[in-house]
Amino acid sequence: MWHNAYFLVPTVLLTAAVLHASQTRQLVKRVPQAKGLPGRGLPLLDAAFLAGGPGRVFDTALVRMHQAGLVVVNRGGLVTLTTGRPYDAVDLAVIEAIGPGKQRELAPLRRAVMRSAAVQELGDKLADRGLLRNPQRMARARAAHRRIWFALLAVVLTTGLAYLLDRGDAERPALWFPLLLVAVGLVSLVATRPFKGRITPAGVRQLALMSTAGNPWKPSAGLSSANSGLLLGAVALGGLAAAGLGDEELQEAMLAAAAADEQARAFAAGSLSSSSSSPSSSSSSSSSSSSCGGAATWCGSSSDSGSSPSNCGSSSCGSSSSSCSSSSSSCGSSSSCGSSCGGGGCGS
Repeated sequence: MWHNAYFLVPTVLLTAAVLHASQTRQLVKRVPQAKGLPGRGLPLLDAAFLAGGPGRVFDTALVRMHQAGLVVVNRGGLVTLTTGRPYDAVDLAVIEAIGPGKQRELAPLRRAVMRSAAVQELGDKLADRGLLRNPQRMARARAAHRRIWFALLAVVLTTGLAYLLDRGDAERPALWFPLLLVAVGLVSLVATRPFKGRITPAGVRQLALMSTAGNPWKPSAGLSSANSGLLLGAVALGGLAAAGLGDEELQEAMLAAAAADEQARAFAAGSLSSSSSSPSSSSSSSSSSSSCGGAATWCGSSSDSGSSPSNCGSSSCGSSSSSCSSSSSSCGSSSSCGSSCGGGGCGS
């Protein structure tokens, strides 16, 4: 029976990989502050984040500020800050991102606001309610799932090595045991496969409640008196193109900025995939690219307690070498927040 001791190490590896994958998958499903669906009473910017991620939040907030006279956007994509009080923390993030010069180009402004703490916390709050899946937990679950494949590879290699080493012995390793390990591993791969998409089934039901045909959604919160609730609701749920702003200059500039973000996201994703396959790529770059997620900029809470990540809105998520993940923009950086913040999911 000592021949079967060959399989002790791969058995331990496979067991540990399966348990870890199961645990991380359960963490993705965990809802820290479970509540019932808010129905059609979801706040404006929460609805925008749920439907389209951080990019949709920025678009909705900027349209709201434009309507309220807080900013002016010209056809060339220059945002000029005027006068007035910000309605909420996201408005304040826009003002801070514009800076003391009172003017900033729309595309970099969009990226800066998307990774601001005010916008990131919207995603964390929705994840706490069980409407979105936390992108960091999803990344850990995917990594844990891949480890099962590595453990299965160890089983196969060990089996071949055992038969090679004991080729002349009368007693050979029992073939049923590695076959059992492979069967357990394959079943575990199916049972622990990562969830797809950043929106949970509860989040899908929430959006369905708000998108009832013939009954356009009008938010009950997140408005100022100068705004059209129906228009902002349409932007939050359907995006700029679907809503139709009625202001050709504003819509043209904002659609151009969103398109530029999509191109930057695609370029960053291609650059990261090629650099990760290159032996000269740095370890800090590869860890950055895996920490958040695709180009829509929701990094997700950095802990299981639901606290907002402290570095996603700072310089650590800052130049243009990576992206973040949810639905419609890039969060370029070469730092810990890196190229995949949110889901689209760095998170839609």
